[in-house]
Amino acid sequence: MLTTGLAGGLEVAVGVLALLAVYAETGSHLLAGLAFSIGFIALLLARSELFTEGFLVPVTAVAARRASVGQLAKLWSGTLVANLAGGWILMWIAVHALPELGATAIGSSATFLDAPLDLQSACLAFLAGSSITLMTRMQQGAHTEGGKIVAALAGAFVLAGLVLFHSILDSLIVFGGIHAGGAFGYGDWLAWFWYTTLLNVAGGLLVVTALRLVRSKELLEQERADAATEG
Repeated sequence: MLTTGLAGGLEVAVGVLALLAVYAETGSHLLAGLAFSIGFIALLLARSELFTEGFLVPVTAVAARRASVGQLAKLWSGTLVANLAGGWILMWIAVHALPELGATAIGSSATFLDAPLDLQSACLAFLAGSSITLMTRMQQGAHTEGGKIVAALAGAFVLAGLVLFHSILDSLIVFGGIHAGGAFGYGDWLAWFWYTTLLNVAGGLLVVTALRLVRSKELLEQERADAATEG
């Protein structure tokens, strides 16, 4: 779990590197969001773990009593820490390898760190959790690798292109800004990170996962009713 989580952080950081490079050249968040899809495609093909992708399948497993709440908490906490650690490392390397992107990382960080905890910020974080969980659901329902890649592209476009508040993606941008010498630190990041993470979880669970569980329950009850009728 920690290994795949660390790899996930490294792969998302590659997507962040592409995002910063495209944004620096074009000034377009939408194009930068498409560039970030490199990170999601890498996660998909490398079979790595991203914290916010764990809001659907693992929760469904707990609801079906195939896993415990303790195992879910262990998965979430371990993946979250490993994602951040892997991303922190690669962003340090990236900023020192490509210092011209440091100013972009610093400027982009202000979008998150200067945001007050208000209704807009809460909705941006809630939407981010919903969007990436929907991407996971789309990939789960796709029957080909091509379909899963399309879902990754769509998820990246919405998440990064619309500058939603995502606990991992945007943390790596902030880490890049810190490494580049921005006038902010880890305390400023934590003040944004805690509520973003909680609202990402809420968005993923209350929208996509909850509807999926209700639908699964309805299908199970229908199957039982059909079996009873046939019997």
